[in-house]
Amino acid sequence: MRPHPFDPSRAPHPDRSDPVSRLGYPALDSGPDGDPSTGRYGQGRAAYGDGYAGGERDLRDEWDRPIPGDDDRDPRSGWRDIRWGRWIVRGAAVSVVLLVVAIAWLAVTAPLSKSLAPPTPPSITLLAADGTPIARRGAIIGAPVDAERLPAHVRNAFLAIEDRRFYDHWGIDPRGIARAAWSNVGAGGVRQGGSTITQQLAKNAFLDSDRTAARKIREVMIAFWLEAWLSKNEILSRYLSNVYFGDNVYGITAASKHYFGRTPQNLNIGQAAMLAGLVKAPSRLAPTGNLKGARARQAVVVATMVDAGFLSAAEARRVQPQRVLPKKPQPLPTGTYFADWIMPEARDRAGEVKSEATIRTTLDPRLQRAAEGVIRRAGLRQAQAALIAMRPDGEVVAMVGGRDYGASPFNRATQARRQPGSTFKLFVYLAAMRAGLTPDTVRDDTRFDFAGWSPRNDDNRYLGPITLRRAFARSSNVVAARLTQEVGVKAVIKAARDLGITTPLANEASITLGTSGVSLLELTAAYAAIADGRYPVRAHGLEESEGDRPWLSRLTNRRTALPERERDDLMSLLGSSLRGTGREATLSVDAWGKTGTSQSGRDAWFIGWSRDLVVGVWVGNDDNSPNPGLHGGGIPAQIWRDYMQSALGVAPVIREVAPEAVDGNATDEIGNLIDGVLPDVSDALDQLDGVGIRLDGDRPDADPDAEEALPPPPRGPREDRAPPPEDYW
Repeated sequence: MRPHPFDPSRAPHPDRSDPVSRLGYPALDSGPDGDPSTGRYGQGRAAYGDGYAGGERDLRDEWDRPIPGDDDRDPRSGWRDIRWGRWIVRGAAVSVVLLVVAIAWLAVTAPLSKSLAPPTPPSITLLAADGTPIARRGAIIGAPVDAERLPAHVRNAFLAIEDRRFYDHWGIDPRGIARAAWSNVGAGGVRQGGSTITQQLAKNAFLDSDRTAARKIREVMIAFWLEAWLSKNEILSRYLSNVYFGDNVYGITAASKHYFGRTPQNLNIGQAAMLAGLVKAPSRLAPTGNLKGARARQAVVVATMVDAGFLSAAEARRVQPQRVLPKKPQPLPTGTYFADWIMPEARDRAGEVKSEATIRTTLDPRLQRAAEGVIRRAGLRQAQAALIAMRPDGEVVAMVGGRDYGASPFNRATQARRQPGSTFKLFVYLAAMRAGLTPDTVRDDTRFDFAGWSPRNDDNRYLGPITLRRAFARSSNVVAARLTQEVGVKAVIKAARDLGITTPLANEASITLGTSGVSLLELTAAYAAIADGRYPVRAHGLEESEGDRPWLSRLTNRRTALPERERDDLMSLLGSSLRGTGREATLSVDAWGKTGTSQSGRDAWFIGWSRDLVVGVWVGNDDNSPNPGLHGGGIPAQIWRDYMQSALGVAPVIREVAPEAVDGNATDEIGNLIDGVLPDVSDALDQLDGVGIRLDGDRPDADPDAEEALPPPPRGPREDRAPPPEDYW
């Protein structure tokens, strides 16, 4: 029996007289002190008199009426019903929230416009500066199609083999899934798939190829999403426009042209069936490489079209095995060192493209062939080499990142970070010039201690007080370290940053000798800044104008003119280097440059310019192992010289030899012979003077800053000089 709301004595639980008191609240008809007269009921009776009591009696009578089965009902069952109702409401609310979240997730991660986008980057053809194609990268993607405008047998070929109930389901096909599962069980393995065309579009356009339950759930959700917002014709059209057909070809338009040389509207039944059959395994069944497999699959599709009612048996018998166009040889490489470097920027420049695009680069084919030739002829054996050629404004015209791209596509010109050796002294001397020093400033070329480090010269020769010009020419480590101590390491780092070096630089004294790794590309661009007279120089491989750069880049990366005095002083120093350690790079025209060698010959560099061409060369081993005897003034300087002669079209330097001097009054035949083969001593001195070595220090016109000549080494029989080992370089 239910508890009586007005008479606690008639309630089954006297201590809990009403539902409210069961929840821990006082009874409605009792006051705070427990007196019924002070409760709400007592107050109401006092206020309204017997009328209130009469209403009470009516309510009591109504409440006392028995309810069928009331005596057998659990008094707590009402509250159980209330609790179940609350859970139902809460579940419905959570479902609504989850639905809203799912719709928001789909709107963000699966925008309908993405189903129109190509599933892979479209093909981009890179052109040289003269318009010659140099590389092609990316897929062949055809123009979108409208399924309604295709012949019926083209649509039906795909529907028959991929989703014959396409027009009857809402994104997933339970009947198709069951049929595929039954077929797979009977075959003992996976032979059929249960995915609909809508699911395949969801997978191709929005998801990766992972075979996980989570990806399958997302695929089903996106399939429902597509079915809710797109028509069946739109779904089929987007599927046919993006599906993969092998040979790096996407979309039925590109596939029809690639395999049959015609448009989708002109495909016959056999050709449509062959294309529909490729979707299952496009890479394996591509008819250009597996015509037999493609024809077998074509027969399966034709039989399926008959079974689905799309073809009659008579029409199927008339379908012949199809032929395809022969596969064309690849006319362009898909990758080169230059193409790999510039392709990401080229794609950004092209923007969102739906079909093939062409991008013009700054590469000069003639200069590129010359660069590849000099590296090939350098005789490096197992050592690697890299070369960068650019204009003073940073326009890259040639790039070689290694001896053989096919054997190693790693680009040593842009990706490798190697110690620059003495080529880093450019920044040390720039900091010194900024501090007011000049090439004629004298500094002491003797060993000293610098923050616990005692630098030494590579040849262990120390000349005492010498000018900075002479110190730069002979690449004195000691003088460079003194300059770093004088101007501060931070000033050297700032000079490097100003000229465009972005790689991490150690804030320590040994930075003077180039102990922090840099790339050949950045280092060459830094030297280009001196050639151009403005810094920094940004190396680039695409033709660009000021408007091509983002507005923020134009505001924050403005180039600064190098003060004329500083530039003239640096060019004086770089010119003296070609009469010192870089004499092997001497040209018959004005040139400037610097050698560099890291510890134990691990890296050897020469970077310099002449006329409007700045070139950097690096030689070393990929494993950073030592190369005894390798130095920047050797093979790198020779590579640089040979390349510049070819690129600039200048003649090699000819060492002048004096004509035969024969004394007409002499009668001694032996004397005549000696005079005929030995040049005059003064001519020999002039030749030595031309390469920076002077033996006539007492002559009035002798240069006191020129490097002293080393005594000639003892000459023994040639057979005593063993050849270098096979792996010398």
